Amino acid sequence: MQYINIANRGVKSLSPYQAGKPIEELERELGISNIVKLASNENPFGFPESAKKAIFEQLDKLTRYPDANGFELKQTIARKFGVQPNQITLGNGSNDLLELFAHTFATEGDEIIYSQYAFIVYPLVTKAINAVAKEIPAKNWGHDLQGFLTALSDKTKLIYIANPNNPTGNFLTSQEIEDFLAEVPQNVIVVLDEAYTEFTSSEERVDSFRLLKKYSNLIISRSLSKAYGLAGLRIGYAVSNPEIADLLNRVRQPFNCNSLALTAAVAVMNDDEFVEKVAENNRVEMRRYEDFCQKNQLEYIPSKGNFITIDFKRPAAPIYDALLHEGVIVRPIAGYGMPNHLRISIGLPEENDKFFTALSKVFQFA
Repeated sequence: MQYINIANRGVKSLSPYQAGKPIEELERELGISNIVKLASNENPFGFPESAKKAIFEQLDKLTRYPDANGFELKQTIARKFGVQPNQITLGNGSNDLLELFAHTFATEGDEIIYSQYAFIVYPLVTKAINAVAKEIPAKNWGHDLQGFLTALSDKTKLIYIANPNNPTGNFLTSQEIEDFLAEVPQNVIVVLDEAYTEFTSSEERVDSFRLLKKYSNLIISRSLSKAYGLAGLRIGYAVSNPEIADLLNRVRQPFNCNSLALTAAVAVMNDDEFVEKVAENNRVEMRRYEDFCQKNQLEYIPSKGNFITIDFKRPAAPIYDALLHEGVIVRPIAGYGMPNHLRISIGLPEENDKFFTALSKVFQFA
């Protein structure tokens, strides 16, 4: 039996998501140790102590279902950002939310707009529901918002904008976002995916919650996997107007966020000191990556995330493989249509030193 013949038509064109190679897998394959993983934009400081303490206090309650509505976490988010709890939708990571938006507002034949070189989950969820993908050619590796506006039609239901963008790190200013929202019809939902917003400086960061008060068709999506260090627990949240949040919560699976994720999220969202430490390391080490690339005449895409994408001007797969043999895992992004690029997550100073040494050996820069 060829089960692909009875699968959803959109699913037939999909390939499984390729995550960054785990450290354990590389250890098995090559028999090496002291591996540095700079592939998945994870938090280099590890699991925050504030979240660890909260989890230990929760362990004896794991025979009970989690709070289906995430009351305490919603209250924490509401207080932190000046929104109301009935504007919040919780997700099993922001990926869960990105899929939830599509299931709620689009169906077969509807159009979903996103950028070339944007997060690969956008085309994945679009195809999975048999919606029509309108991928807009990138402008300087980032979003061409004027191209988005030109592509609008009566069938457009949803627009995804990643800011900063993954995997290129491009960033749209608050004014660019607001000018765009002012031109989008109210019956088209705009998703502002801000998974990496904590790595932008406070002066340049988009005040998206202010925009939410003005544009009722806006959904803000955020993750606690990156700056907050909870990637393994899978927790994210969306903020929208109450009517949209009500619709999302009708479609959201009950108990989609587990008890440990909920309690850890509350703790770390109150841990501003930890998040600032993470962001400061990212600022300092990003400058080191930029200096390294400039010194060695490597072209890179300026990034506002916790990663940097380097253009090697030739197929990057052999470079990726050579780095693996040096015990450094980075991310090939040929699947994004960028076969000459590698994306490198910003790690701790000693991890970044190992990358610089490994790449220098591979390219004989020194």
